[in-house]
Amino acid sequence: MNKLLLIIQREYFSRVKKKSFIIMTILGPILMAGLMIVPVWLAMRDKTEHNILVLDHSGLFIDKLPNSTEIKFHYSDEPIQNAKQKLNDGNFDLIMEISREAINEFKTSPILYYKKQPGLSTEEYISNNIENILFDYRLQGDSIDISKIKNARRPVKLLTIKVSETGKDEKTNTEINMAIGFFCAIAIYFMIFLYGSQVMRGVIEEKTNRIVEVIVSSVKPFQLMLGKIIGVALVGLTQFILWIVLTLIISTTVNSVLFKDQISDTMKHNSQMEKVMKDDLGSNVQKMEKVNSPNEVIELFNNVNNLNFAKIIGCFAFYFLFGYLLYAALFAAVGSAVDSESDTQQFILPITIPLILSFIIAQSVVADPDSTMAQFFSIFPLTSPIVMMVRLPFDLPIWELALSMLFLVLGFLFFTWLAGKIYRTGILMYGKKVTWKELGKWIFYKS
Repeated sequence: MNKLLLIIQREYFSRVKKKSFIIMTILGPILMAGLMIVPVWLAMRDKTEHNILVLDHSGLFIDKLPNSTEIKFHYSDEPIQNAKQKLNDGNFDLIMEISREAINEFKTSPILYYKKQPGLSTEEYISNNIENILFDYRLQGDSIDISKIKNARRPVKLLTIKVSETGKDEKTNTEINMAIGFFCAIAIYFMIFLYGSQVMRGVIEEKTNRIVEVIVSSVKPFQLMLGKIIGVALVGLTQFILWIVLTLIISTTVNSVLFKDQISDTMKHNSQMEKVMKDDLGSNVQKMEKVNSPNEVIELFNNVNNLNFAKIIGCFAFYFLFGYLLYAALFAAVGSAVDSESDTQQFILPITIPLILSFIIAQSVVADPDSTMAQFFSIFPLTSPIVMMVRLPFDLPIWELALSMLFLVLGFLFFTWLAGKIYRTGILMYGKKVTWKELGKWIFYKS
């Protein structure tokens, strides 16, 4: 046991003292905090304003095109040549000319003149509003009441509310939960490869330098492999914990500075929502219309505050740890079977297939999280670290989560035992190209 602890200690401290570990530990939280803060900050910034001069020869669209925060319409009946001069002078960003035929069959499209190409969203905004005005005009020509159509066609936004076992209502947001689940799954995927490949390269390095011959004279090959796997796992957990703590510190500090007003508005909005949620669902629908809907930034803060971070972080840590331990054992077995990193390709591909398959399955899991396929692959040890993190936001039964964790632990023990069989033979074998058939023979060699 003391020898195993010495191996773990050596693997751990030799890695945490490296400059690359320190640099990534600092850069990681900055990048993760940036991913959370920058989109919100960009959403709050004023976008480029476009002043558009409209030359409407039909007279239908004058003063009817709605202005937005980014797009302002101005109208004129001057000749196009005079208008182009204003474009060159910089008075307007765009000039739109609409022909007289626009009212009838609209055979000629509006012409948009510019000096700098407008974005796709600007073009879609203009074309959509022109279509709406023409639609209303044609309905009026057929003596159809437009107001009735507009009242009948109202956008519907679902408000999802989870009813807990205690009867308490909790507002949820499926899109954000799914995004968090996919983010955690992707993080686990890359961290398994990052730290698993470190184990494989470490084994290959010790094997090629013949250091392992000295080490195995004092410890058993299985102890050496297990110590290397656990040591690198502790390095990953250390970096993960530091990332979480530093990310929360950075994001909280930046949020309190940049979004001070939005956070205050969020608190007021939440207090209104709590009063509404105390009543029955029928009165909720009526009262919700009276509560002023928050802007996008406030809504984002609300949805993030409602996340169960304890559950997400706990499950992420578990599936990362045991998912890594399982795959690291396989990476260690591959490293022991080859003499150089270039020879690992034929063995790495079968190991990566379950992880790649997990992301393919994840698309179907989102569409139907309770399907038999989703349940199976979220319990199967080789795919559960990815698929279960995607299913987690859908409030799956506790027994499924517990069963998935149990099978992952059992899978780790089984594949570690299997990898140990290969490791003990391959670690001392040099100068021979190993095949899958020979790997199979190594598994059944007796100690």
